[in-house]
Amino acid sequence: MSITPTEALARCIDHREIFHDEMLSLWRRLMSGELTPVQIAGLLVGLRVKKETIGEIAAAAQIMREFSTKVEVGDQTHLVDIVGTGGDAVHTFNISTAAMFVAAAAGARVAKHGNRSVSSSSGSADVLEALGAKITLSPAQVSACLAQTGIGFMFAPSHHAAMRHAAAVRKELGVRTIFNILGPLTNPAAAPNQLMGVFHPDLVGIQVRVLQRLGSRHVLVVHGKDGMDEVSLGAATMVGELKNGEVREYEIHPEDFGLAMVSHRGLRVANALESRAMVLDAIGGKAGPAGEIVTLNAGVALYASDRAGSIPEGIAMARAAIASGAARDKLDQFVAATNRLAGAA
Repeated sequence: MSITPTEALARCIDHREIFHDEMLSLWRRLMSGELTPVQIAGLLVGLRVKKETIGEIAAAAQIMREFSTKVEVGDQTHLVDIVGTGGDAVHTFNISTAAMFVAAAAGARVAKHGNRSVSSSSGSADVLEALGAKITLSPAQVSACLAQTGIGFMFAPSHHAAMRHAAAVRKELGVRTIFNILGPLTNPAAAPNQLMGVFHPDLVGIQVRVLQRLGSRHVLVVHGKDGMDEVSLGAATMVGELKNGEVREYEIHPEDFGLAMVSHRGLRVANALESRAMVLDAIGGKAGPAGEIVTLNAGVALYASDRAGSIPEGIAMARAAIASGAARDKLDQFVAATNRLAGAA
């Protein structure tokens, strides 16, 4: 079933849903370059004003996955993405990137999908470059890096070439659109497990149900009540969990895991170099809130990966990985592997 861009816009104006098959057809046309900039702008703004539904987001994500450049991963056991939507305006250091090294050191396999900074002080790609890693590996090189180190980083622009058709429109509009929430839903390695941070509380229930429709295995979608798109130390964290096909929503608190509540003010950075320093402190075992919030997020990621049977077990595994030096060793292994693979190209 198809729908024209004009019909879709009229549907948005009337606050009516674009049905799944219609959205599939429409998004396929957008990703193929068949829509004009005006049609794309109208559609993106119309969807935003109407508020995108779970079905619309799932259909758009399905097409983006279809058009992406895939990373082949034969064994998806314990394969997890640790990712945030960004846009939380808190400007903390790259917590999810630091958690990636800790989770991998504790036995998870991390297929991280990330980009340069859009609204934050430092994107995951920015801090990885500051740490010395090569981020623009080919899909085969990412797959090899994952096999060798337990970590594969997929630089979003290298895997979503079809996004170029909307790039100029998005930049000129300058407001959040459906694309801001599609990125974390379109992992090129098809990681079935995920820890996803979101910038708005409403997205917790939406994104977890989108991933349910898309067939994910075990997912925790989180939003800190202090505004963070991470599991927070400064407030309760809203959680939407998908496990065994069922969705459950609840809250967790730092005190639940014996952690002290700490404001995110001390976790803020201005650029990738400041973030690099805090990442190294956190995974190197330096005492303080940076290490604690990375331990917490890595623990939740280990639970999401099914490497740990519970969040407390995951936190204990994360602490051990940092204390033993394994997390810092994992960073060094990853940086060396990306440079070796890039040099062999």
